[in-house]
Amino acid sequence: MNYYKHNENIILTELNLENHFKTIDKKSVLNHNGYAFYVGERELRTSRSSFVVNFPWEISHKENLCLLDKNYGANCNLSEFPSEFLAFIKNKKIFYVNAKNPNWLTNINHCFPQKWEVHIVGLGDVGGTLITGLRLLGGDCISSIGIYDKDKNKVKRWLLEGNQILDINNLNMPEIKEIEEKEIFHCDMFVFCVSLGVPQVGKESSDVRLAQFEGNSKVVTYYAKLARKASFKGIFAVVSDPVDLLCKVAFNESNKNPKGDYDFNGLSSSQIRGYGLGVMNARASYFAKQDEKTKAYIDEGRAFGPHGEGLIIANSIEHYDEYLSDHLTEKTKKANLEVRTAGFKPYIAPALSSGALSLLSTIRGQWHYSCNFIDGTYIGCKNRFVNGYTELETYNMPERLMEKLQQTKSYLDSIYF
Repeated sequence: MNYYKHNENIILTELNLENHFKTIDKKSVLNHNGYAFYVGERELRTSRSSFVVNFPWEISHKENLCLLDKNYGANCNLSEFPSEFLAFIKNKKIFYVNAKNPNWLTNINHCFPQKWEVHIVGLGDVGGTLITGLRLLGGDCISSIGIYDKDKNKVKRWLLEGNQILDINNLNMPEIKEIEEKEIFHCDMFVFCVSLGVPQVGKESSDVRLAQFEGNSKVVTYYAKLARKASFKGIFAVVSDPVDLLCKVAFNESNKNPKGDYDFNGLSSSQIRGYGLGVMNARASYFAKQDEKTKAYIDEGRAFGPHGEGLIIANSIEHYDEYLSDHLTEKTKKANLEVRTAGFKPYIAPALSSGALSLLSTIRGQWHYSCNFIDGTYIGCKNRFVNGYTELETYNMPERLMEKLQQTKSYLDSIYF
């Protein structure tokens, strides 16, 4: 193991990085109380660009859904790893950085501010409701909210209405401001809320979200390429449906050069996050409370997978019941259609549960639901964003639940890989 000093942090690696950092001795590492980075190399199309290291085996094993299973590396021989490395993991103070990414050194130097500047593109029903949530609740962690839409009347509306939301007992609300297209990526978080082809009420397909994929994928490609051109280092947040697939489109298309070849000079896999699972967890909680057999979901259960077909609601991790879980899953998947039968588009809960509240939790470093890159696919699960790096929640994963997760991953890969 080689040891280096980087600003106030320690670098641990098997690579020779003398051209980038100053070499230090093991004693300096043992006396270090701050954060550390482990720098390794992995294939970029199937591996994360960076992450919080939860287990020692994560730095050497191929990435897959077992990242969610805390028992996967139970037989790992800890004596193979330096004690100082294990100490950093125990204290959750070490981050993996993938040096295969051509911009890894720039990424490792990027720091997020205490208050973020958030820019939102797409001011329809979802975008407008999301703005409302961020204006009301984001004063502690958002400095300003930039808004952009090709329809200038929508921009004018939200400049007026959004800035006229005011609590006289709390004047610390982020200002809403108009931005030009050239300024879209001058921010810490870009939020994609553009939606094309949303079915009218009464004309729904079996999966309303998937029906929007073709139109929305073209638009997200446009913005992903703009992010590449701007060398954007913030969070690229996808709120439009289907979030999981659109995240993968953004990753693929931003990392191609003008000839269509991958050069990975665009968005890193860890910059892109999809926000659709928060409302599925909220809907599952709503239905779970109505039955004594499932009410434990709120404390013990978890949601996984996409915001639509392939969704998995687990009634409980420790007391997993496949029948109860499947029942909750079906009710949750069809909840949006129930709103539509009442004559309305179901956008309020998604814009707030998946959107505003989950985005704020991301900025604050709190646990929330969003989809992240695992083995080449964006999969929804509970996680948190710690000092610019993602930490996945891990479980004593039931075997049958893991099988269902594998099926969901295969389903998503069959649509777009």
